[in-house]
Amino acid sequence: MSDPSEHIVIVGAGAAGLMAARELARAGRKVTILEARQRCGGRIHPLPAAEFGYAADGGAEFVHGEAPVTRALLREAGLSLQEIEGERWSFDGTKLTRAARDDPHEAELQAVLSDLKDDLTVADFLRLHFAGDNYAPMRHSIERMVEGYDAADPERASTLALRAEWMDGGHAPQARIAGGYGAMIEWMAADCRRHGVTIRLGCVASAIAEEGGPVTVRCAGGDVQTCDRAIITVPLPLLRDIALPAGARAKLAAADDIGFGNVIKILLRFARPWWRERKADVADMTFLLSDEVIPVWWTRYPDQHPVLTGWFGGPRTAELESLDAQALIDAGLGSLATVFGLPRDHIARELVASAATNWAHDRFARGAYSWATPRTREAQAILALADGLVLFSGEALYRGRDMGTVEAALASGLETVAAILQR
Repeated sequence: MSDPSEHIVIVGAGAAGLMAARELARAGRKVTILEARQRCGGRIHPLPAAEFGYAADGGAEFVHGEAPVTRALLREAGLSLQEIEGERWSFDGTKLTRAARDDPHEAELQAVLSDLKDDLTVADFLRLHFAGDNYAPMRHSIERMVEGYDAADPERASTLALRAEWMDGGHAPQARIAGGYGAMIEWMAADCRRHGVTIRLGCVASAIAEEGGPVTVRCAGGDVQTCDRAIITVPLPLLRDIALPAGARAKLAAADDIGFGNVIKILLRFARPWWRERKADVADMTFLLSDEVIPVWWTRYPDQHPVLTGWFGGPRTAELESLDAQALIDAGLGSLATVFGLPRDHIARELVASAATNWAHDRFARGAYSWATPRTREAQAILALADGLVLFSGEALYRGRDMGTVEAALASGLETVAAILQR
């Protein structure tokens, strides 16, 4: 068993770091969290309710699927969930229609997926089994889901890892937290502090050493923490920015076999819900899909807030690399104008508040979330090994179905703590 008097330093106050800190503190450990930002939450990024009319999320927003760890935590925090309702719509370049739920080749796809034994990339899977012109719409739909929903590259993404998602047609239940993910993070940070956790903001961890004695964690500003063990929960692209002991550094090569995708997210609050006035039967619209510059939009339905959220995920976000926040907002307005057949200025005049984030430009994230390649499960097993004094944790290490989600981060934090307490 591990020593109950040990001091554990956690790098990163996102969902994984806060969950690990909370569980360790409840088990009697001394815990210090070092967080580079001036806030907790990481890729959960609350936006001001005063600007958007509700507690908006500039980062993670939805609770995906069963999410048992998230749902248990929300019950404990007294926070409620609102299941997503409404219809999907799509724009084919000329007209808006309710999105077809079923592909004529759906049964064939499910049969091939069910029989699949050996993993291969999504692109190779489609080339091997669905190459004909008659399958083109289905290929496009699958590639759009892999890029947009999973922020992944079809040329590298694992088919087996995404199989469960496809088997339900991408229609697993989704929900939002009343008060947004920010409310959950606020409660977790407060609960950590109630259990004696020290949270130090503005501390950018730069080096971790363990030469035969205690572990030392150095921050860019000169702050040094001495501890018995360290847990690193930062996003994958940041791992190589931290100088690590040889054992931990050797594991890092495995991180190359885990995909990490980008997302651009745009929130637009309008004076009134002009899209419902433009086309009355979109009153129940939740999601809107197109091939415009900003291809995915969603409403707050069934809530009536006049807010549209734009989303662009995957490798093609690199096409907008040079755009700043205002240019992204302009691109979003242009996409909506095309879809709804309105002059762009007409829509822009209705704009009350806006926010846009290209997560690749966020210096403490450099992207949005991870996704699986055919070699990812092996890589995760290597990185998650709790065989040293420096451990890794976070959504990229979660081996369950919904990798890349807040649920994945929370569950990984719990797994890391279990490994420590059982030693």
